[in-house]
Amino acid sequence: MHVVEPPHDVMDEGERISRALCAFIRTCPSPFHTVHEIRSRLDHAGFQFMSESWDWEIRRGGAYYTIRNGSSIIAFRVGSHVRLPRFGIAISHADSPTFRVKAIPELKGPKDIVRINVEGYGGTIDRTWLDRPLSVAGRVMVRQANGAACILYAPEEDLLLIPSLAIHLDREVNQQGQIQRQNDICALFSAGALGEGAFLETVARHLGVDQSQILSYDLTLVNRQEPVVWGAAKEFVSAPRLDDLQCAYASLEGFLAAENERSVAVYACLNNEEVGSSTMQGALSTFASDVLKRVCACLGVGVSEYKRSITRSFVVSCDNAHAVHPNHPERYDEQNRAWLNKGVVIKESANQRYTTDAVSHAFFKLICERANVPTQCFSNRSDMPGGSTLGNLLTHQVSMRSVDVGLPQLAMHSSYETAGTADAAYLARALREFYDSDYLFLDDGSFELS
Repeated sequence: MHVVEPPHDVMDEGERISRALCAFIRTCPSPFHTVHEIRSRLDHAGFQFMSESWDWEIRRGGAYYTIRNGSSIIAFRVGSHVRLPRFGIAISHADSPTFRVKAIPELKGPKDIVRINVEGYGGTIDRTWLDRPLSVAGRVMVRQANGAACILYAPEEDLLLIPSLAIHLDREVNQQGQIQRQNDICALFSAGALGEGAFLETVARHLGVDQSQILSYDLTLVNRQEPVVWGAAKEFVSAPRLDDLQCAYASLEGFLAAENERSVAVYACLNNEEVGSSTMQGALSTFASDVLKRVCACLGVGVSEYKRSITRSFVVSCDNAHAVHPNHPERYDEQNRAWLNKGVVIKESANQRYTTDAVSHAFFKLICERANVPTQCFSNRSDMPGGSTLGNLLTHQVSMRSVDVGLPQLAMHSSYETAGTADAAYLARALREFYDSDYLFLDDGSFELS
């Protein structure tokens, strides 16, 4: 692969977008907060909320969004000249690996110590959560007179810490370093100043309710370390939850900037990718297909025409990719590897964990060329299995052409990850071009792009 250094104007644009990304990540400590923040940006851009429980009235030239279970959101803009819809879809995910607080949260002892009992959510690098102040965030169900209210919770203070065992008491920690989650990943909440029940008392106090009103919650541990742009040349951005909020933010930027009156542009940010997406709001659910079918029905498009629409449509599955680690280049395929600040990564997998094939690769590569965006190719080493993502799950419900892409990053699934500042700008630019483009796929995989 011929590596091209990004020009200064790209780095400047990348720094600007990466600083805006940092501000976005600060507001998104949980998927529920992420959807809330995306919703506020859509509202500001003039989009209209449509509850799934309502009768929908959708008009050509309109912009809308809907939310499922507070943690997944799909927005769409219907072009004024749309007849038989062609859906251009970019999909990312709102969740990141973390630890979930259990329903009965407290562990008592030894002596007066209070610990918080958690279990892993997704494939965390466990050691990166040790020895740093942490908080919790998510949603809390609060009893009301006639039911319960769902309240977002994210206190502006650190409440917990998972301490390591001192090396004097574990002399082989640097040789083995194995973590037993049931024992080692219990978060210190109090050394004795707070008694039994203090955790939920603290949550209730922050929410301004009585502890007896708390019925249940979806709360996870949060690293509140500040996202930053750094480096002598401002090449790097580091933050919690870069996977996949970097793609969620960049694709939203591209979506809001696009203006194509001949298609239906769709932005989706879904929850639970890190645990397989098999939830009512995940990529394996009917959420996306339900939305697309309802859009077609509102536009007077019948079942047969809907199926024709799907054959004319395309999905860009956006989920971050592995950049070459400077200390371990041997862990990557010799040629099909990605580098920071060198462009959007097109991901391929022989076992179809990524949906990219020759057609979708060529299509997205041409889109990027038109946007003056460099691309990179990524495949795992042949003796190393890779992870999966959204595209091959979404297409279980909506069978359309798809490409898997991402932004290169280091330390994926760490509690604090690092990427290049230029790459988010590259993806935003590429997706704007994607949304603005018109295309026609033929049965043999050939396509026309205008």
